[in-house]
Amino acid sequence: MKKTITALMCAAIILSGCGNVSNTAKGTAFGSAAGVAVGSIVGALAGKDGKSTAIGAAIGTAVGAGVGAIIGNKMDKKAAEMAALEGAQVEIVKDANDLDAIKVTFDSGILFATNKSTLNDASKKALADFVKNMSDMKDTDVTIYGHTDNTGKAEFNEKLSLDRAQSVANYLKGLGMENKMVVEGKSWTMPVASNDTAEGRQQNRRVEVYISANQNMIEAAENGTLK
Repeated sequence: MKKTITALMCAAIILSGCGNVSNTAKGTAFGSAAGVAVGSIVGALAGKDGKSTAIGAAIGTAVGAGVGAIIGNKMDKKAAEMAALEGAQVEIVKDANDLDAIKVTFDSGILFATNKSTLNDASKKALADFVKNMSDMKDTDVTIYGHTDNTGKAEFNEKLSLDRAQSVANYLKGLGMENKMVVEGKSWTMPVASNDTAEGRQQNRRVEVYISANQNMIEAAENGTLK
């Protein structure tokens, strides 16, 4: 996948039509700024079915614009660094607190063989590079979504998508990543391309990793210690 940083501006009225953002499903707890982005997805992350969720844990209180700008600047800088990751697309999105977050989509053609959830050597290298990039982002939460195409039975794909997300989380943990992680399997419910073609199905077999500010980062931005 081409190494790019893309930014999407989607008005709230058409969020349900944004094809490359995600919808929530049951998962397992595993453990506004200028910058490289031209814009960011507005509000909750939504799928083609119109259902939506926000990434990260809401802190329960409104976050001020100044704090948002500080966190947004940090996320923009990190997204720019992650542009060098092989086989990944990096974007800026919004989290549950309406703060900038980072979405990294790994090409599952690199991550997994068809119908498999075992990481290959190329996948391991890409994820090792990701962990290195995350060494200064410990005050963030990580949400990992696994996706499949629509080939096979729904039950199989639900398990496969979760297994793929879990494989990524397990490997990241094994490399020493200490961030709180949540893994979810989305099956084929969140396609980013048509499942009617081989190329489209390949795009839909993917893993997405979301990086959002946790309460420690928000508090650091509030008291002026976030660097």
